[in-house]
Amino acid sequence: MIRFTIATVCYNAGHLIGRTIKSVETQDYPGVEHLIIDGNSQDETLALIHFYQQRNSLASVQHEIVCRSEPDEGIYDAMNKALQLATGDYILFLNAGDKFHNSTVLSDIASQMEDAKERKSRPAVLYGHTDIVDRDGNFLAHRRLTPPEKLSWKSFKSGMLVCHQAFFARLDIARKFPYDRENYCLSADFDWCIRIMKEVERLKLPLLNTHIIVTDYLEGGVSVQRHKESLLERYNIMCHHYGKISTFFQHCWFVIRSVIK
Repeated sequence: MIRFTIATVCYNAGHLIGRTIKSVETQDYPGVEHLIIDGNSQDETLALIHFYQQRNSLASVQHEIVCRSEPDEGIYDAMNKALQLATGDYILFLNAGDKFHNSTVLSDIASQMEDAKERKSRPAVLYGHTDIVDRDGNFLAHRRLTPPEKLSWKSFKSGMLVCHQAFFARLDIARKFPYDRENYCLSADFDWCIRIMKEVERLKLPLLNTHIIVTDYLEGGVSVQRHKESLLERYNIMCHHYGKISTFFQHCWFVIRSVIK
């Protein structure tokens, strides 16, 4: 059975984490490790997690729930801890406030890989669509950027076409590429996805478009709150991976396209 690690990093997220917990808890697929990396929360977050662990022991479909709570150096430090602690075949980061679109997301994805029994023949990346929700979990819109039919590292020249929360990476590959928290404090996930897909191309491994809505993503994360800084980081990441000239002209096209629309 293919196993998924769902990694949730959080800090003082008692007002949001219940939604995320419930969406993992209600997945009808049994091969799930829910790995929660908490930054030593001082609110009700840990109490909710502990209650979740107790409730799971009585559930008809039980998942493995692991929680580590200790001070960290920010979200990407916590994500790097998750990469080292995860035990699944694939890892997906689903942060506090985000949730799976429905209870069959993981079983639907697993059923698409029934022919890939051998670990080395499994797709290196699984990806899908994302909806955007408000703080109460209400649908707002489909994400403006949509996944291409055929994804590669070059696809992100047009922006982050696949949301980080709808990007499953095979753990044996993902663990080789920790988030670059030294250089990027807001957009290391953008860089991480590109680096993983570069490695996938080097290894000549497949990527699987699941064609399903994977995640309902919470509107207004840190990168939105610090939008200008995030855009500058992404520009620098694109310069690093695609070259300065190519990135400059691509952004000229972004401007022209926004005016035309």
